[in-house]
Amino acid sequence: MIIACPHCGAKNRVLAERFNDEPSCGSCRRPLLAGAPVALTDENFAEALAASRRPIVVDFWAAWCGPCRGFAPVFAQSAARHPEWLFAKVDTDANPGLSQQWSIRSIPTLAVFRDGRLLDRVSGALPAVQFEQWLAGALR
Repeated sequence: MIIACPHCGAKNRVLAERFNDEPSCGSCRRPLLAGAPVALTDENFAEALAASRRPIVVDFWAAWCGPCRGFAPVFAQSAARHPEWLFAKVDTDANPGLSQQWSIRSIPTLAVFRDGRLLDRVSGALPAVQFEQWLAGALR
């Protein structure tokens, strides 16, 4: 699957069997899947869910959405605090198939997946403390 580096934006091909081996970016050499949210798309979402042995926290968002933009730093800070989880962002405008598949009706919508299954989801931008509490409950 193709993963854009969250640090430099370079496109990297990551084989599904290497997804859990902490792959690094071919350009900047920083970790691809830890410390910063990665972009998932209609093309790589299902493969990422199937390949990941760690929980995936997804922010379904859109560029025009004020609450989404306001929540983005909270999401990024959480990704930096929890490298043991994969944080991903899905642009709902660019990926309408995922929006339809997961019945995204309002944004931001936050979802947690483990072993390819949806564990929990919530709609709306959450303050940092409430987001951390929700994550802890969802990943219990």
